[in-house]
Amino acid sequence: MGRLDGRVAIVTGAGRGIGVHYAKALAEEGARVCCSDILDTENTVNIIRQAGGEAIGNRCDVTDPEQVRAMVAETVGAFGKVDIMVTNAAIFADLQQRSFLEIPEEEWDRVMAVNTRGVFSCVKAVVPEMQKNGYGKIINIASGTVFKGTPMMLHYVSSKGAMVAFTRSLSRELGEHNISVNAIAPGLTMSEKLVNDRQWTDIKDANAQTRAIKRDEVPEDLLGTLVYLSSSDSDFVTGQTIVVDGGSAMH
Repeated sequence: MGRLDGRVAIVTGAGRGIGVHYAKALAEEGARVCCSDILDTENTVNIIRQAGGEAIGNRCDVTDPEQVRAMVAETVGAFGKVDIMVTNAAIFADLQQRSFLEIPEEEWDRVMAVNTRGVFSCVKAVVPEMQKNGYGKIINIASGTVFKGTPMMLHYVSSKGAMVAFTRSLSRELGEHNISVNAIAPGLTMSEKLVNDRQWTDIKDANAQTRAIKRDEVPEDLLGTLVYLSSSDSDFVTGQTIVVDGGSAMH
C-alpha cells in the first residue's frame, strides 16, 4: 500500500523539470494525479500510466482564474475530489540573473503574476472542494534564496518570500477546515532544464560549497518532504516552510 492510496492530487507546473518528479512521486505513493501546466503534460501522464498509476493531463495558465477553476473542475470530474494541491508552477529557470536596476517592470509583473497571484488563484479554486471533504493538503513552493538574501534575482526571491508569508497566513484561515498549508523551500536544484543551461551550471559548484552536504541538489532530494507533507503523517503540521537544500540556508 502507498502512503497516498485513495488520494487525489493536482500538481501545477508538471510539464517539465521538478514538477514531473513531484507528480511521479505522488503517483508512486498511490495518488491519482492531475498533471497541469501551460506546457504539454502528455509525457508526464505517460510516465505515470506506464508505471501503473492514474493520471490526467490539463493545459492551464495559472494567471487565468477561469482556466484554474476549469483545472479543478476537470480533476473532480475525473477522480471525484481533490485532496492535495502542489502549487509548483513558477517562473525561474528562464530568468536571467541581473541587477534589480536592469529588471524591466513588465518582467517583474509577469513573475509576480505567475509565482504569487497564480498560487492565490489555485488555492481559491481548490479549497471549496477540500472543505466539502473536511480535509486537504496544500503544498506551496518557496525557495532557499529567501533565507539567504540571494542577489541578482530580486523579483524571483521576492515572489518566493511571499510564499512563506502566504503559507503562514493561509494556514490560520484553513486550520478549522482540517486543511494543512505548508511550503517546501528547495535550494538550487539541477533539474533537466538547469543541467543544460550554462547560466546555472556555471554557479552550481560554488553553490554546493555553501551546503553542509557538499554536492549538487537533484529533484529526488525533494520528494521525501513532498510525500510527507502530502500524507497523513503531517496532519498536525501546518504553516511551516521546510528548507531542503543540504544545509545551505538554516533558519
